[in-house]
Amino acid sequence: MATRHQARESIITLLYAEDIGNAGIEKFVDELFEEKKIRNQQKEFALGLYHGVKEHLNAIDEAINLHLKEWNLSEIGTIERAILRLGAYEILYSELDNAVVINEAIELAKKLCNETSPKFINGVLDAICKDGESK
Repeated sequence: MATRHQARESIITLLYAEDIGNAGIEKFVDELFEEKKIRNQQKEFALGLYHGVKEHLNAIDEAINLHLKEWNLSEIGTIERAILRLGAYEILYSELDNAVVINEAIELAKKLCNETSPKFINGVLDAICKDGESK
């Protein structure tokens, strides 16, 4: 049975695929989940993340852009963008502890991105957390 970490990794794959132009990727969700053995509760969890990111994409992108400083969301790597979107969604719209969300995003970045990405992703997601606390 898949873990939540593996479910998140699959969502990153879907978000990445859509971002590079595979608009019809959603029809392959079941195949991807079956291949990764994401079933039952983990599948529900993963689908909730995927649909949540898609539903709140504009607000998520706005929150990320606000904390990118000298960058724009369109200028960063596609995998980094997918990880940030998932992390920001979980921070802004889920009940999970922010430290858990950020740790998951960092672990995904360590596995899927270059060596500077984990620190970058940590900084942006931490800023989103702090911004939410000040409101």
